[in-house]
Amino acid sequence: MTEDEVESLTTAWRTRWGRTPIAYQLRGWYADRWVRFHSLPGSTRYAETEDEYEIILDRHHRVLAELGAWEGLYVIAVYLEDEEGRVSPDPRHPGAVPWLTIEPGSDSPFEDAVRLYASMISFDRQALDPLLRGVADEEIIDVIIAPLDLRWLYHPYDGGADVIAPTVHDRDVLKNRHPDWLSAHPAGL
Repeated sequence: MTEDEVESLTTAWRTRWGRTPIAYQLRGWYADRWVRFHSLPGSTRYAETEDEYEIILDRHHRVLAELGAWEGLYVIAVYLEDEEGRVSPDPRHPGAVPWLTIEPGSDSPFEDAVRLYASMISFDRQALDPLLRGVADEEIIDVIIAPLDLRWLYHPYDGGADVIAPTVHDRDVLKNRHPDWLSAHPAGL
């Protein structure tokens, strides 16, 4: 991403969402448009076979396609500093550049500063599958995937994905398409 593209992301994020982009907090902040899908049948959290990885990847791609992920996408992920204060983005997050630093404090759940790195990728399996598999194995954390206009947010995590749909109606359409992927938990977790 160029400096202009990074600035465009910053401006668009502030305009559309306004809050600090902390992936796992999205469902609480935008509960009216939130839905969670589990990655595997029976709410199994981690894949143990290649067939299970294919189910996980297929579910991610189906929901992203239904959200309209046909154009370019932003991928945002949290990276922690090592002992020397360096940050190394995961190679499965190609093109990742520094975006924001979240300092510890009243608006941050983190005890230490974390760095958000962002990239722009295309919606295809070659670009997304290594990243999504890294997320499924909890090797890449606090990821947000979004279209370039940020009209929706997709937070894959180990075990599933949280979607912040553009509208309540869009959320309901997604829920109705994939009732077997929803949690039996009363809060939808």
